[in-house]
Amino acid sequence: MATTVAYFDCFSGISGDMTLGALVDAGVPLEVLQAGLDLLPVKGITLRAQKVVKNAIAATKVDVLVEEQRVQRNLHDLEKIVGDSGLPERVKERALAVFRKLAEAEAAVHGTSVEQIHFHEVGALDSIADVVGAAIGLEELGVEKIWASPVAVGQGFVQSAHGRLPVPAPATVRLLKHFEIRLARVNAELTTPTGAAILAALAEPAPEVPPFRLRSVGFGAGGRNLADRPNVLRLLVGELPVSLQHEEILVLECQVDDLNPEILPYVVERLLEEGALDVTLHPVTMKKGRPGSLIQVLSPPEKVQSLAELLFRETSTIGVRWYRTQRSKLPRRQVEVSTSLGVVKVKELQFGDQVWRTPEFEECRRLALEHGLPLRQVYDRLLRELNPTT
Repeated sequence: MATTVAYFDCFSGISGDMTLGALVDAGVPLEVLQAGLDLLPVKGITLRAQKVVKNAIAATKVDVLVEEQRVQRNLHDLEKIVGDSGLPERVKERALAVFRKLAEAEAAVHGTSVEQIHFHEVGALDSIADVVGAAIGLEELGVEKIWASPVAVGQGFVQSAHGRLPVPAPATVRLLKHFEIRLARVNAELTTPTGAAILAALAEPAPEVPPFRLRSVGFGAGGRNLADRPNVLRLLVGELPVSLQHEEILVLECQVDDLNPEILPYVVERLLEEGALDVTLHPVTMKKGRPGSLIQVLSPPEKVQSLAELLFRETSTIGVRWYRTQRSKLPRRQVEVSTSLGVVKVKELQFGDQVWRTPEFEECRRLALEHGLPLRQVYDRLLRELNPTT
C-alpha cells in the first residue's frame, strides 16, 4: 500500500491559520475540521473559510472565531483538553507533540521549566484550534510522512504578550533549529511560533521536493498582502511508490594523496563505527599526476560534524566538502533464521509484495570457518534456503 506524504512549501512562511487554509484547499472539508474541534471539551470555536487571491494566486483563508477572552493555559491544561476529547489517537499524539515543542521552546527562551511555562497567545482557543485542526486535517488526508522546505521567517519586530520582540520571535528560532531558514527582506512575521512548532514536531527538513506522485495541492492564505510574494503556504500531498522509504542524507568527501594507503581501511572502519551509513574509496588522479584516494561518506544529518572531525583527525586532508541529497530505500530489518548450518542473522528486504532475505557477510564467514566449507558455497547455500521460491 502506498504511503501518503505531505510537503509544506514555506516560501512565505507558515502559521496556524495558513496551515488550516492549505489543508482545506488541498481537499479537507471544513466540516471535518469543525466536527473534530467540536469533540474538544471547550466551547465557542467556529471555523470560517473563504476564497481569496494573493498576488494572483487563488487560496483559502480560514479564520477561527472564538467566544472567550484571552486565557492563559499551561501545558497540563492543553494536554487535558486534548486528552479528554474524543479525537483519534494519532490526532491527539500529533497535537500534543506540537504543544510540547512549543512548551520546550518557550521554557528555554524564558529560562524556566516546561511545567512552569504559561502560554499566552498559544493558550487561547484560536491557537488551540490551529494546532488540533492541523492534526485533524493531516489525519483526514491520511498523511503518514511530512517534509518541509526552507522556511521564510521575515524580519523586523512584532508585538506580543511579552512586549516588542524581534522577528523571527525567539521561540520560533529555537523551534526551527534543524530547518533551513530564509531571512526574507519582508518587514513582517512570516512564520509564527505555532507554525514553527507544527514543523518542528511533525515534519522533516527537505530543501528539495522529494520524488513522489502528486495527488493534490493546497494554498493557505495568511492575513497580510505582501508586495514581493504571495502570502500563502503551499501544501503538496501525494504518494510514495510502494514500499519505498525516503530520507535526506549528506555526502562528505575529501581527497588525499599523501596518506599511507594502509591507513585507509582503518579510517573506513572508524567512520562506520562513528555512525556513517556507508563509506567508499575511489582511486583518483590528483594534481601533478599524483595517484590519490577519494573518501566518500554517506552521513545522517546529525552526524556531519563528528564525521568531518574524524576525517580531519585520522587523515591528512585539509578540507572536507559536503552536500545534501535525497535517497529512497527499501524497508529492511534484521531477523534470525534457522538453516541447515545453524541459526543465521539475515537482512530481510521488501518491495511491494515481494520479500527476500540475504545473509550477512560476517555470518557467512563464521559458518564457513565453523563447518570447514568454502565461503562462496556457504553463501550460495544460505541464499537457496532463505529464498526457496525465488
